[in-house]
Amino acid sequence: MQTELVIFDCDGVLVDSEGLGNRVLVEFVAEFGLAMKLEEAIMLFKGCKMADCVAVIEQKLGKKMPPDFVTQLRTRTAEAFEHELRPIEGIEAALDKINLPICVASSGPPEKIKLALRVTNLLPRFEGRIFSSYQIGSWKPAPDLILTYG
Repeated sequence: MQTELVIFDCDGVLVDSEGLGNRVLVEFVAEFGLAMKLEEAIMLFKGCKMADCVAVIEQKLGKKMPPDFVTQLRTRTAEAFEHELRPIEGIEAALDKINLPICVASSGPPEKIKLALRVTNLLPRFEGRIFSSYQIGSWKPAPDLILTYG
């Protein structure tokens, strides 16, 4: 079997966003009275869809989050990405060695994926080949995103 395409996840594979995004989350939920350590947040939320993250937060707090919680969190995360996000060390060199078509398939929203790739200067490598679970309404670990676009 010959490889025809290399599919990359974004967070934690192309960009070093897991710690940064979860730090923003920990700081934000603290404003609502939920004290979490960064390590706990990473273990609980890494790779999870946002609705599931909010459900866990609400369960831990014993109350509903405000209707604009996700919007505010995404805004704060985007601001942190603009100033602090970096590519995974060595990813550019690794991408340079791949002589096959490449794409990104991520559970994140398309805007977040594009932002992350733009601020890390990786966007030109993937322009037009960015696929999001939000486009099909199915999240990992379901294989639907890969099966739809791969």
